[in-house]
Amino acid sequence: MRILSGIQPSGSLHLGNFFGMMKPSIELTAQGEAYYFIANYHSMTSLFDAGQRRSNSLEVALDFLACGLDPKVAVFFKQSDVPEVTELTWMLSTLTPMGLLERCHSYKDKTARGISPNHGLFAYPVLMAADILLYDSNVVPVGRDQKQHVEVTRDIAIKFNEQYGQVFVIPEPRIRDDVAVVPGTDGQKMSKSYGNTIELFGEEKAIRKKIMGIVMDSRSPAEPKPDADQNIAIQLLKLVAPEAVAKDFEDRLRAGGLGYGDLKKGLFENYWECFSAARVKRAELAANLDYVTEILSKGAERARGVAAEVLQRAKRACGLD
Repeated sequence: MRILSGIQPSGSLHLGNFFGMMKPSIELTAQGEAYYFIANYHSMTSLFDAGQRRSNSLEVALDFLACGLDPKVAVFFKQSDVPEVTELTWMLSTLTPMGLLERCHSYKDKTARGISPNHGLFAYPVLMAADILLYDSNVVPVGRDQKQHVEVTRDIAIKFNEQYGQVFVIPEPRIRDDVAVVPGTDGQKMSKSYGNTIELFGEEKAIRKKIMGIVMDSRSPAEPKPDADQNIAIQLLKLVAPEAVAKDFEDRLRAGGLGYGDLKKGLFENYWECFSAARVKRAELAANLDYVTEILSKGAERARGVAAEVLQRAKRACGLD
């Protein structure tokens, strides 16, 4: 089984990135051959500062490796170091119906929130399809919000295969329902676009302030809260705290007697402990950037070996060789 996933270097990685994509991706490396990339081409739809893109790409590499990605068992690389992906994107775009892209929720959602529409943002799913198909991927671990894009990839691949023969493997999305959507500090899906994130490796004081600033309702501490499972802090605790600890907080909140301040303090302490070992590892990696660069370079070399074969197969099938 070959597994493929990517993550954008559009800003500091957060709990939504970790539990929605990074953690399940790392766990999947035990089940097959994993190809994970830093999606710096994708970041061009919304990030227009070249220096920031370079910096963010390095930060993503440090974060992913610090969180447990093993470059010995996963191929880890930057998207732009495999130029075959842009060539395949064009080939796929010639068979991609406009209506398929017009129905994509992500484009509608981002433009509705004020992101300037451009061709890259609109055609994002085609580049994503190329990312996936270029490595004969069988499984794509994604958040629920990206499931539609994997379905678009399947549609494009099927259409290409029908037109030119059996060229591409048809991938399947892999979603962990229990953490499909990680809530942000405002209750919406945690996203850099919404400004509601809790960063994986932020400064202690800043993260504490964010968590303590989560807005709760006006009920008193003594009042029972039968909807405790809907509380943002409880939902986040279930991700970062041991199961028994999270259950204790939830039970106390439901019964009454637990103040929101104590709940948020408990969330911060468990979040900080959850990533303590990763913070140490990240500091070690940051002190040895040549090692990190070498990992990405070797990963790109391995990725290009597979990508070149798949691209040539596609070019031969449609008469471009």
